[in-house]
This record gives sequence, structure tokens and C-alpha cells, in this order.
Amino acid sequence: MVQGAALLGVAGLPLSAVGQADGGTIDAATTHGPIRGKTEDGIAKFLGVPYGAPPLGSLRFRAPQPPQPWTEIRDTMTFGNPSFQAPQPDMGPDRRMPAPSEDCLYLNVWTPAADNKRRPVMVYNHGGGYTVGSGSAAGQDGTNLARLHDVVVVQSNHRLGLLGYLFLGDLGGEDYTANAGMLDIQLALQWVQDNIENFGGDPDNVMVWGESGGGAKTACVYTMPGAANLFHKASIESSAPLTLATREGATERARSTLAALGIAQADLGLLTDMPVAKLLEAQQGNDVPMGEAPWAESREVPGFGAFVDGTIIPQNPFAQGVASFSKDKPLMCGTTRDEMVFFSLFGPPDIFNIDDAGLREQLSDTYQGDELEAIIATFKGSRPDATPAEIYFAIKTAPIVPDSIKIAEAKVAQAGASVYSYQLVYHSKTKVPGSEFELGSPHASDIAMKFNNPAAGQDFILGMDQSPERYKTAENMSALWADFARTGVPHADSVPAWPAYNLTERATMWIDAECRVVNDPDAAERQYWKTA
Repeated sequence: MVQGAALLGVAGLPLSAVGQADGGTIDAATTHGPIRGKTEDGIAKFLGVPYGAPPLGSLRFRAPQPPQPWTEIRDTMTFGNPSFQAPQPDMGPDRRMPAPSEDCLYLNVWTPAADNKRRPVMVYNHGGGYTVGSGSAAGQDGTNLARLHDVVVVQSNHRLGLLGYLFLGDLGGEDYTANAGMLDIQLALQWVQDNIENFGGDPDNVMVWGESGGGAKTACVYTMPGAANLFHKASIESSAPLTLATREGATERARSTLAALGIAQADLGLLTDMPVAKLLEAQQGNDVPMGEAPWAESREVPGFGAFVDGTIIPQNPFAQGVASFSKDKPLMCGTTRDEMVFFSLFGPPDIFNIDDAGLREQLSDTYQGDELEAIIATFKGSRPDATPAEIYFAIKTAPIVPDSIKIAEAKVAQAGASVYSYQLVYHSKTKVPGSEFELGSPHASDIAMKFNNPAAGQDFILGMDQSPERYKTAENMSALWADFARTGVPHADSVPAWPAYNLTERATMWIDAECRVVNDPDAAERQYWKTA
């Protein structure tokens, strides 16, 4: 293990001894070279730390490589580039993050102190499917978790979309890797193992967690043999990654992508120098299933995301049982109460105002006849006070909620470490514009909660609610997640004891300003999905 550099602060005392005085700098050593971070908000921050060589040119579509070592102290005080992607609101000049780039293998560390204390390490996989997102988004800033709960938070940028998941191995040979984006995450975890002790973290107590697409990535990590020794517990949030694309499907996607780019299979080398903007254009072509949630049903020709290649990801996570090497790794899994509301926020508000006739019309593309009437009756019986729009969104949460239950059931069946099930049920009274529909707890509303960042993103509908109850919910949720990282059992002083999930009581923590344990919530709905 490389030893950390001398860390000097006020009056020459170690920074850890003076509460991380804000406004200073702080040095640490990594296996690749020395870096300099900053002290801010009562913690130390190392932002934009290189963990891999820039995957450019000949390294495109290849397994990630370690960065070239350096000897001079390297500043790590600003976020690194997100993976190349369609522009997002918080990326670009004068924004929180720089513009997207192929040169994206950077990670961020938030730590109470770069000392020798061995704190729990929480390695977060950002959401955004497999095509957008960053390890630097404001809602998932690690400052409050690190300062309030004495943990170390790590987040990586990693290759997304075509750059991370175009599979050329069956067309051009084994030099082209499968699942490059997942191998980036694995390399970031290796960096944590090799270096986190110098940042006050415990390499023998690493939690991997993520929401939405980040939950899907976390489920893959739980299933990757190469990552087996790099983490010790996990949390899979608002994701149902039970069935990934196949190797054959990924190869077919590669063929169609080459055709769209006008490149023959014999000329794969031309991809090395092709402008990245042209690759993004091909990624966003009309025949690519973009915009689908990461839990969308696999298809013969999938989009760009993780797939079962047989080696890096040898099986479908949880659908084919739980990987044996993860048997002793505790797990959390769950959802928000109103997941699918989020996905209708960006269209016309009509769906939020439907009546019973509109409910049947909206569902008729998926359910017909007796099946339609049966599912509506089941959900109205389970939620007697719900409006037609609320019934619609509850039904459309499939397969997120039932597949989260299946993840828990698969973990129970393994008879190893415990699994803990939850739902975020905090109900935001923020009205969806153009309707009287209350937001509730939609997809992605948990991000700011579990990082205890409820003040973040007030200019977006998920952050407009600034009620004391929402702040208390964030306090509860972040405490539970940090304690799970510490001990493998989620606990918080103001929350009832959280029993492990089993197939009898099916205890589920409902997370709110006042949390409570509910046994087998919405049992009729669960039974419906089980037999559907």
C-alpha cells in the first residue's frame, strides 16, 4: 500500500486534527502518483482523480488500462469529464461539470479526512440508463454523507452508450472487449481497493450501490467474477435488471451500427479515428431503442447496455439465481412508491387527468378484455382511495416493483447473507404542472434523499418540495444507507428495527418522515404479477 503524503493544515497540524479547515488544500498519494484535493464543507474532496488511461484511439472499445504514472502533484479539485453523451443541463462551460468527453475515466472521493482511519466506503454507480449521467451530479454529491455519517463516498465516470457497450469481439477478435463500461466500473473498484486506505477508507468494507441504470450496473457488479473480491455489500435501487441482452443480440447491434456508419466488417480499424460526434449520431439512430428504461424487455437487437457475454457477465443477474461468490454479501433492494410518474413528467399533462374510461384506454395497448378488467380490479382493491391516474401509474410500475421483489426472493433462496427490502413512500404534495396530481414518490426522487441533499435541484420538480417532512425523510434514508455500509444491517436511531426479508412476513421498510415496517405490502398486487 502506498502511504499518504504529509497532510498539513492550520499551524502545521495534520488536517484531520483540526476538523478539515475549509479553504485549504490536502495532499494524498495514489498508486499512480500524488494528488492534491481541497478542504471544503468540513471534509476533504478529491475530484477528477484519474483511475484509467483515456480510452481514446486504439483504446476505443478495448478493456480499460491503468493511467500512466506521474511524479508531480496533480490537482484534483474540479470534476472530471463525464462520458461522451447528449448534452445534459449541468454539463458545459460555467456549469458544475465539464462538457462530456471520451476522456472520462475519472472518479471523485469525498472523505471526512485523508487519515489512517478505516471508514466504510460507499461506491455509487450513477443512473441514466447506460447512455447518460455522471458521477458528479448535484443531487448525489457525497458531502453530507461523508460529513454526517463518517463514511467515504466514491463515484466514477465510466463509458456509456456505444462507447461503453458496442461489442466487436465476435466480429473483429478478442482485442475488442465486451461490456467495456462495466469493466471501467470494475477498474474503479480496483482503484478503491488499492488506494482508499490513503483517503481514510477501509478497503475491506466496500459497499456498491446505484439507482435506476446505476442499480442495473450494481446488479451486474454483483454478478461479475472479476469484481467478486472488490466489494462486500450492495444496494440495488429502482431497477429490475433480471434479463440482460444476449451476446448474439449485442453482435447484431454491432452489425447494424457498422452498417449505419458505412464501415465493412473487414475495416473495423476505421472506428479508431472516427469523430466521436459521428458515433453518437449513430447511437441515436432511429432503429436503436433509446430512451428505454434499463429494465426494458430484452429484444433481438438491443440498444447499448450491459449484456451477458459469458465471461465478464456470465449470467443474467438474479434471473438465473445469485452468483455463488456473492452469497455472503448483504444486499438491499427496493423502489420508490410511484416510480413511473417520473417518466410522464416530460410530456403533456393529459395522463394525470384521466378518468376511468381514460384509464382503460391508456392500458388497452398492453391489456385487453378480461385481463384488463382483472388488473384494474386488483389494483383498485389494493388501493381503494386511488384516482384513475394513480391506478394507471401503479400498474405501469411493472416490472420495477415485482422484479425488485424477485431480486429479494432470489437472495433469500440462496440462504446466505441477509437481504433488506424497502419502498420510499414519502408523498410529495408538489402538483404536476397542468393537473391536480400530486407528485408522490416518483423514480429518481430517492437520490437526493439517500445522499441527504434535499435542498438540491429546487429548480426541477423533484426538488421543489422543501417541507420539513421531506428533510426528515432524507435524514432517515441517508442514515439507514450509511449504517448498512458500516455494518451490513440498516439501522438508524429514529427508525424502527428493520427485519431481513423472508418469504413468510416479507418485511419491507416504508421510508418516510416516520418510517415503519410493513409485512408483504400490496400483497394482492404481488400475487397478480406472480401469476400474470
